[in-house]
Amino acid sequence: MIRILIVDDQELMRDGLATILNLKAEIDVVGVASNGKEAFEKATRLRPDIVLMDIRMPIANGVEGTKLITSSLPETKVLMLTTFNDSAFIFEALEEGASGYLLKDMPTDAIVQAIMTVQSGGMVLPRELTAEIVKEMRKNQVTDHETKVPKLINDLTERELEVLNKLGLGLNNKEIATELFITEGTVKNHVSNLISKLELRDRTQAAIFAVRYHISTF
Repeated sequence: MIRILIVDDQELMRDGLATILNLKAEIDVVGVASNGKEAFEKATRLRPDIVLMDIRMPIANGVEGTKLITSSLPETKVLMLTTFNDSAFIFEALEEGASGYLLKDMPTDAIVQAIMTVQSGGMVLPRELTAEIVKEMRKNQVTDHETKVPKLINDLTERELEVLNKLGLGLNNKEIATELFITEGTVKNHVSNLISKLELRDRTQAAIFAVRYHISTF
């Protein structure tokens, strides 16, 4: 049973989603919140496995709420619920430790599948949407310096580059192992090594790095 906290400032949205998700045998919605601050307070008390977090909210938005939760509750994962108009904030949320994002109008089954993916250690980065967001990011980048791949990338082995590419596509260790015909333990070692070499905090930052610098193609 996966324990879920739903965060959205629109009562109809959060209560409706809670009702729908509670019908799924593998999911238990343990609470709802209306902003990032309340989400952190409830997550601290309820200790959900995953927080479904809206981005645009009063008092404390989803990026701020994500930062509070990921920095204080490392066992709790955050999955963003967004609209495409929130693209400016999506990568900010990922950089604060969110495990991916979904559009609010996605089918319930897609949301459930995303929850299962995040629970198993993967990331949710919808390929077509992420490609569009990256294009938008590049339009807004004003200097070559911002888009230039850091020289640290040269320290990665060919296999580590392959693993980094898969991280940027949102795959978990098991999926990467299957695609590259290696063991999960070997994937875990490669992930740890590339995070260290690139001087990143975790696999989420590695995934963002892969997307931002064209290592992963969509």
